Amino acid sequence: MSVVKTRIGIAVLLLAGCFTSRVQCQQYSWQHLPQVNKPVFKKDTINILKYGAKADGITLNTTSINKAISACSAKGGGVVLIPQGLWLTGPLVMKSNVNLHVSRAALLQFTDDKTQYKLVEGNYEGHAAVRNESPISGTNLTNIAITGEGIIDGHGEVWRAISKDRLTEAEWKKLVASGGVVSENGRSWYPSESYVNGLKAAGAGVVGNGKTIKDNEPFKDFFRPNMLVLTNCKKVLLQGVTLQNSPAWNIHTLLCEDLTVQNARVRNPWNAQNGDGIDVESCRNVLIEGSTFDAGDDGICIKSGRDEEGRKRGKPTENVIVRNNVVYRAHGGFVIGSEMSGGARNIFVSNCTFIGTDIGLRFKTTRGRGGVVENIFIKDIAMKDILHEAILFDMYYGGKSPGEADDINDRAVVPVTEATPSFRKFYVNNVVCNGAEKALMIRGLPEMGIKDIHIENSTFKTVKGADVIEAQNIFLKNIHLESKETNPLINVQNSSSLTFDHITYGNTELLFKVSGKKSQQIKLLNTDAAKAKNKAEFASGATKNAITGSN
Repeated sequence: MSVVKTRIGIAVLLLAGCFTSRVQCQQYSWQHLPQVNKPVFKKDTINILKYGAKADGITLNTTSINKAISACSAKGGGVVLIPQGLWLTGPLVMKSNVNLHVSRAALLQFTDDKTQYKLVEGNYEGHAAVRNESPISGTNLTNIAITGEGIIDGHGEVWRAISKDRLTEAEWKKLVASGGVVSENGRSWYPSESYVNGLKAAGAGVVGNGKTIKDNEPFKDFFRPNMLVLTNCKKVLLQGVTLQNSPAWNIHTLLCEDLTVQNARVRNPWNAQNGDGIDVESCRNVLIEGSTFDAGDDGICIKSGRDEEGRKRGKPTENVIVRNNVVYRAHGGFVIGSEMSGGARNIFVSNCTFIGTDIGLRFKTTRGRGGVVENIFIKDIAMKDILHEAILFDMYYGGKSPGEADDINDRAVVPVTEATPSFRKFYVNNVVCNGAEKALMIRGLPEMGIKDIHIENSTFKTVKGADVIEAQNIFLKNIHLESKETNPLINVQNSSSLTFDHITYGNTELLFKVSGKKSQQIKLLNTDAAKAKNKAEFASGATKNAITGSN
């Protein structure tokens, strides 16, 4: 049995209950991290100049670079060198045993000529779908890498639609003058009529049910490619390079094993539509470290397929280490979901900093997804200037909560099925957040609450405190909440078996608002409730017996 299997097997036994102490569980898990194997390459090097490539910014080098990659692989592998210069190219296809090395100050610029990208059957947001061929792709490969300190640019601005309110007036005028189509209300810009037709066409991009790739050709521009897509590959390394300006997601790894991302830089404009930094989908044994993300959507994101299709695939993303990374503007710093129907487990996130992201730690799903997300370990996270929640668990992503009126959540009328998602067994330690709208939001479903969330030794300087809605077995210890709005500081709705141990705070009007008949067994330990003007209010069926302890 391999070291990886041995360690993960022990960890699973541990998390199943072999050790009963929460502290033991966390310590043991951090001491037994997954092992990720890196690719190894021959030293033989092929310079793309040998195959006629020209760095004049005009010559399309697609054939030259692909010939170099194929020749290198055919000889048993090695390095394909892209030297300093501006190299214009169309889609590149990786081959086994090849390290594509982009030299310092080399710019690998993908063409804005969309005719160079053929329509293919691919995968998008968890579903099989028609896409344009990715600028860089690889399928069923072993031992591949993209390294160096050069820049890979996807020319994404010619693919993406954008709203007028996401540009300055000067930027908008320049964009409209470049061509494309402006919406009837004048608020949005689209790259072409083909894009608009795809936007309006029901079922555009669907493969199957009698639909073919050819049927989707009238909507070609609508099928924006992810820039780097690696599918079912083993021993993958992305190291040092800058990947930027993608048409849709920047890096998408699907069904890969032994994936290492080290010291990479991922850059997209803040307003890039679906401009995720990296999406790791249904992969196992993954290391993402020392990298910097500045994205138009989620920064570092874990996925595993969407709805029935993802459940049928049944491949969780598992055995993942995310450490020593920085995420700037993004919808979420570290994210799981919302396409997580195959599940996610055994994930370790540490020593990361999020600056200016919409949300810091973002865990999202919704009814219909199914899937279990569990055994998530997070520690030593710094956040600054977070737009919304520092930590968010939300099972209503893309939908609406059953009601702002507390008593509506008492009606668990939706049955639990395989399409019901589950979040459980999260262990979070040492989060420091200086600036956010809200410290914590936990919002589960009435039929499936969020369970077993442990947050300890953390400080939040925010506008609002915490919401705990439809949750069970939530444990907060050594938490400091410095919030501007404190009526209430902590809002509890239809949640039970909650422990608040050593909660400190500033001037507070109301420490707790508790509502809903299901709210009970709330323990307040080692906390000076007398500092608040009012300890608790109860509504919508909750009673004062819901809270015990007042020291």
